[in-house]
This record gives sequence, C-alpha cells and structure tokens, in this order.
Amino acid sequence: MPWIQLRVTTTEQKAEQVSDMLMGWGAQAVSFVDAHDTPIYEPMPGEVIYWTNTIVVGLFDAEHPMDKVVKQLEQVAFFKQGVEYKLEQLEDKDWEREWMDNFHPIKFGQRLWVCPSWRDIPDPTAVNVMLDPGLAFGTGTHPTTALCMQWLDATIKPEQTVVDFGCGSGILGIAALKLGAKRVVGVDIDPQAIEASTANAKRNNVNGQIELYLPKDQPVDFQADVVVANILAGPLAELKHVISAYVKPNGVLALSGILESQADSVMAAYADEFSFDPIAVQDEWVRLSARKHS
Repeated sequence: MPWIQLRVTTTEQKAEQVSDMLMGWGAQAVSFVDAHDTPIYEPMPGEVIYWTNTIVVGLFDAEHPMDKVVKQLEQVAFFKQGVEYKLEQLEDKDWEREWMDNFHPIKFGQRLWVCPSWRDIPDPTAVNVMLDPGLAFGTGTHPTTALCMQWLDATIKPEQTVVDFGCGSGILGIAALKLGAKRVVGVDIDPQAIEASTANAKRNNVNGQIELYLPKDQPVDFQADVVVANILAGPLAELKHVISAYVKPNGVLALSGILESQADSVMAAYADEFSFDPIAVQDEWVRLSARKHS
C-alpha cells in the first residue's frame, strides 16, 4: 500500500500539539525526528522528551486529500509566520521486512556476537547472544552498549558474579552469563525492561542464572566481581554510592552512557574508591572502566 509522508518542522513545545493535529486530520501514524544532530538520552518511564527543533512526521494513505491537510496546517496560529513542511511519496514496500533487514549480527571483541533471530548465526562456535530489537534499550547498535559488550568480552572470567545496573533489554547480563559468569543481578527502573530482560534470558537459556529487580526490590548486601552500569552521566554520579557498593574490593566496574565532555566529572565522583583505566571512545561516547581499591 503506497503512503504519503508529511514532515513538519516545529519546536519541542509544539511537537505534541502538531502530532495531535496530524492524527486528527487522518494520519495513520506519527513519529518524531531530530531536525539537527542533537543528542537525546533515554527517558524515564512514561516520560517523552523532544528535541529543541523537532520534525513531526505524519504517515497518510496515498489517497488521502493532502491539499486539505496542508491548508489546515497553514492556518494554524503559531505557523502564521510560515510553516516548514515537506510532502514525500513513499514506495509501496514491505515495511516489516525493511525494518528487519536493517538488523544484522554484530561482533564485539574476539568471541561475542549478538544475532537477531531471523538471521543465520555467522559463527556457531562463538559466544552468541540471540536478541531481537524491542521496546527496551540495548540491542548492541548504540556505541554505549557496544563499548560495554567489548569490555565484557575482554573481562569476564568463568564463575564470576555480575551486576547489570540499568539492565534494559538484559543484553549485558546475558552476554556475561554466556561468556562464563555464574550469576547476574540485573536492576532497572522500568518494568518493561524487567519483562524484556526476562524474555531475552529465557530465549538464551540463562534465565536460571539471572535475577531481575526494580530498585525498590534490589538486593542491598550483595557484592559482585564485575559491575556494569550503562545509564547516563547524571544518574551515574548521583547513584555512585549505590553502584560502587555492589563492587567487591578489587572488583571491576564499567560505566557508560557518557559523552566525552562528561567523562571527567563521572570519574571524579568515583575517584576515592577506584583506579581508572584509559578511556575507551566510540563516536562521541565513552566507556570508563576501573578497579576498586582492595
């Protein structure tokens, strides 16, 4: 079925209002796109964050009277000084197949792969994590996840215990288990992340080795050999005492979700208890790794 796409450039304050209008005028779906290259971070559960300059994209049936939609758009009060919009004809294609084709097996380090279920496994003898893109953050495609996966591949030793703080899809904890860890404790603020991690652990046959908690239920007297926290710079600093308490003396810690400009402030928050390795960088993101003082 062919479609027409209407792209409207607006502000973060008006993005939701424009979305509501497009839906009211017959859009079958609406999405939001960054008008510039501005980093935006993972929101809290139930929170929606828009870019300062946001493009609202409405998807309409090709037979829809778009001249009427455009006329209504141009009459909106806050667009009286001129509205930036663009109409595009989209090809008639299998959009589910198109989406699936964008995801391929990804290798991290020497032996670790993440493979979507609909793709052939490139190396059956490698450590393969089976993971499909879903609602929860973390499929290996983002630099912060990739940096943590590479670190786990080089770090995990048999029989170690691991804490995955901000587990998202469960990708890091599952990878640790498949690399040889014996037990993982995963914590996340989002119930959907706990559900996704549970489902992904079952798919990878490690559900008997992973324990998943919301913060209100997380264990308080547990220390692990390895702790990884891929969240955001602000929470990493604010939750320093919680995160560092999970690391055994002489244990190791990886912190990610950090921009290069934020690395020094995060390291400063942990410097009293940890000795840091050289910073690992991918694109504008960094991973910090450190060993806790004994």
